[in-house]
Amino acid sequence: MATEEDLKKAEDDSQEEESEAAPAPLAKGAEDETHSKADEDTAEAKDAEAAPAAEGGAPVQLGYQRYVYAAYMAGALLSAFLVAKIGHAAWYRLGQWKPELGEPQDEVLFPIAGLIGVLIAVYYWRKQEARQYANEVAEELSKVTWPSRKEVTNSTTVVVLTTVFATVFFALMDRFWGFITDKIYTF
Repeated sequence: MATEEDLKKAEDDSQEEESEAAPAPLAKGAEDETHSKADEDTAEAKDAEAAPAAEGGAPVQLGYQRYVYAAYMAGALLSAFLVAKIGHAAWYRLGQWKPELGEPQDEVLFPIAGLIGVLIAVYYWRKQEARQYANEVAEELSKVTWPSRKEVTNSTTVVVLTTVFATVFFALMDRFWGFITDKIYTF
C-alpha cells in the first residue's frame, strides 16, 4: 500500500513533469481553452481515483487502520508461538509419563498452534469491543508527534550526563562523609 508521503511525492513529481512539458505561450483564446481542458482532465482524474473507493474497492491509503491489522497479525503470531511452546512442554511431560507418546513432534504441533493463533485473532476481530478499542488506540497513536532523531539524541545525552554527574557527586559525598564519621568515631 502507498503511504501519504508516497502519494504526495508522486503527485508533486507529476506536477513538475506537467510544468516542464508545458508548451510555449499561446494566444489568449487558445490559452483559455488549454486551461479548461487541463481543469477537465484533472477533475476526471480525481473522479477516477475516487470511483474505486466509492464502489467498495480497496482504498489507496489505509491510514491508522494498517496498525490495527498489524496488531491482530502480531497477536495471532504471538498466540501461535505460545501455544506451540506450551504444547511442546505438555507433550514432553506426557511423553515422560507415557513413553509410548514419544518425543514432541513439531510437524504436528506447529500447524495446530498456527490454526489456534488464527482462530484467536479472528475471535477478537469479530468482537466489536476489542476491534473498537484497537481502532481507537491506533487512531490516537497516529495523532502523536514523535520526536526527531536529533531530539532523541540530545535528550539521551542530557540524561546520561546527568546520571554520570549525580553518580560521581554522590560517590564523592559518600567518601567525604565516611572520612568525617571515621574521624569522629576514632576520636
